[in-house]
Amino acid sequence: MVRRSGLAVTGAHYGLKDWLAQRVTAVLMVIYLVMLACAIYFAAPQDFSDWKTLFSHQWFRIATFVFLICLLWHAWVGMRNVLMDYMHAIQLRLLAQITVIVALVGYLVWTADILWG
Repeated sequence: MVRRSGLAVTGAHYGLKDWLAQRVTAVLMVIYLVMLACAIYFAAPQDFSDWKTLFSHQWFRIATFVFLICLLWHAWVGMRNVLMDYMHAIQLRLLAQITVIVALVGYLVWTADILWG
C-alpha cells in the first residue's frame, strides 16, 4: 500500500468497474440461459439436425455469441483479480495473465467458427 497526501492507494483501481462488469455480465448470462432453456423446452431438440435448426436463426447465434463474450469477460475479470491478489512474482503473473488472455481469445475465435463456420 502506498500513501499519497493522506490517502491510501492500492491495486490498479479496477474496483467499481470490475464489480459492475461482473454484475452486468452475470445478468446478461442469466437472461440468455433462461432464453436457451425456453427454446430447448419448446423445441425439444433430439438429434444433431434439431440442434442445427435451433442455431440456424441469426438472432440465436448472435445471442449465443454475446453470451460467450459475457462469459469470457466475466472469467477475465475474475482471473485477473485472483492473479493480482495471489501471484506476487510479477513475471510469473504477467505470463499467467497472457496465457489466460490467449486462451480466452482462442475460445472466442473457436466459438465464432462453430456458430458461423
